[in-house]
Amino acid sequence: MKRILLIARREYVAYAKTVGFWLSLLALPFFAVVGGGIPLLIRSSEPVRAVALVEEGPQASGLAAAVRTALQTDNDDARERAAKMEKNQPGAGRAVASLAAPRLRLVPAPAGIVDNPAGPARDEALRQALDRRADKAQRLDAVVFLSRQDGKPQARVWTGRAGDDEVADFVRDALRDSYREETLGAAGVPPAVVADVESFRPEITAFSPSAASGGEVSLRDRLPTFIGLGAGFILWSLIITGASILMNSVMEEKANRILEILLSSASATEILAGKVLGVALLTLTVLAVWGGIGAFGLVSAAPGAAVDVGRALLHDGMIFYFVAYMVGGYLMYAVLFAAIGAFCETPRDAQTLMGPIMMVLIIPLLVLQMALRTPDAVVVKVLSWIPLFTPFLMSARAPADPPVIEIVLTLAGMFATAALMIWIAGRAFRAGALSDVKLNWKSFGRAITGRA
Repeated sequence: MKRILLIARREYVAYAKTVGFWLSLLALPFFAVVGGGIPLLIRSSEPVRAVALVEEGPQASGLAAAVRTALQTDNDDARERAAKMEKNQPGAGRAVASLAAPRLRLVPAPAGIVDNPAGPARDEALRQALDRRADKAQRLDAVVFLSRQDGKPQARVWTGRAGDDEVADFVRDALRDSYREETLGAAGVPPAVVADVESFRPEITAFSPSAASGGEVSLRDRLPTFIGLGAGFILWSLIITGASILMNSVMEEKANRILEILLSSASATEILAGKVLGVALLTLTVLAVWGGIGAFGLVSAAPGAAVDVGRALLHDGMIFYFVAYMVGGYLMYAVLFAAIGAFCETPRDAQTLMGPIMMVLIIPLLVLQMALRTPDAVVVKVLSWIPLFTPFLMSARAPADPPVIEIVLTLAGMFATAALMIWIAGRAFRAGALSDVKLNWKSFGRAITGRA
């Protein structure tokens, strides 16, 4: 046991003392925050487009007013939502307004565009107005020509940038709403009724006898499902990260003949166990840092939600299910990756073997979202009994209260498979570490039977 702990400590320190490890450790929370703020930053930093409206002919009368009304309505709605958000979460109001409000302002059209009929003169005036090199105070971002065909509104939108669809999308929605109101009004439907129908949003309340209150379903009742899904994704990420570190470590030490030196003072099983334990402690460090940052952010931003998350984790011992599936899943894949690393000489050798394993790991990742919606679906239940998929899918299904017998049997199957893989990997690890034979069915069979 002492040698196992020494090897584990050596493995842990070898990575934990590097700057790259801590940079990569903090990279995910950093980029998660930055990634969440990028859409807001992009939207809020977008320029307000200067748009000119031109009604072509008497038949287009009223269309410009409809577009102006739609813009005013959207701005008013954005301010109203921002005000409501500001009451509940101070400081978030301006963010909501930046995301929701249209980034448009209506300006008068230049005389050269309004006075000239369609033709070369107006086209030249359009090019001058939309020229990106023109003075910003006089430059337009879009010119919209409004007209009617067969009584229906239509528009031609000129923009300074060919890929800019913001103005076209807004004008399309505004004209569609205007035409709907005109058509319904012509059919005798009062404008107040039209406005009421357009603004109507039915209030739907969900109830369930399994809810915490015994009736109405709240966010607290939905939290365990999201936590289970998150646990499945976290486990997947830790396996990919930790097992890859383990494989690369074994592969590097084999190439440098360090494994041969270690095998002279410790058994293959002790080396394998020490390496798996050391990398497990490394991944636990990653998990602790990520969890600490997330918990601190949640407690600071929403203390009530943090309490609900804690209750959900402790409800019916759910956190213990997560830990058990995480330990079993990590053991299965960690020893497998270590054994593969013992047979590989170069990263190219490892990449050829990683392909099939990654294809297996993609399956639970695809099914996890289905497990969130329908945890008792036949496909989800069947796949959750397959030991290689059990830790991911049962973590997602655990909050849905599957039968206890199902939890016990899947845990037993997973740990039995982990024990079998540890035994197989131990033999393969020793055979691969002491030879230059690449992994194939023949060499693998000899390693398992002890004839390597």
